[in-house]
Amino acid sequence: MDFIDSYAWIIWLAIILIFVIIEVITVDFTGLMLAVGGLIGLVVSLFHAPFWLQVIVAAVVALLLLLTVRPPLKRALNRGGDKAKTLVDALIGQKATIVLDFNGKPNLAKFANGETWTVKREDQESTTFQEGDHVVVTAIHGSTATVVPETRTTTK
Repeated sequence: MDFIDSYAWIIWLAIILIFVIIEVITVDFTGLMLAVGGLIGLVVSLFHAPFWLQVIVAAVVALLLLLTVRPPLKRALNRGGDKAKTLVDALIGQKATIVLDFNGKPNLAKFANGETWTVKREDQESTTFQEGDHVVVTAIHGSTATVVPETRTTTK
């Protein structure tokens, strides 16, 4: 036990380093709170306190930080997130124009951004689209856009 008391500062530095690495990888503030608890344990070890006391102080500080400081930090981090839709989600609700595929059938829709997608009707009516019809995307399934005529309103 005398060995641990003599070299406790090395143990605390290793613990701090491990938790800092975990924090860098996860960015969840858990590793940071545990690293700060380890830092407090290191400070207590510099006053030559017994190792069991160092562990208790470090654990209490880390627990208090996890329960009090981490939640507001997480909320602050998530508050500034970009709420813009991306990828397929950005296509839902977009308007497109029906164009002919390479067989001359009106099975494609061209979006304003230049993308062309295969389309199918949402309501599965027997009537098909005509070239130049305007449609609105209601869903994406794989590489097919489910659409309705633009004049019809969609409810979600």
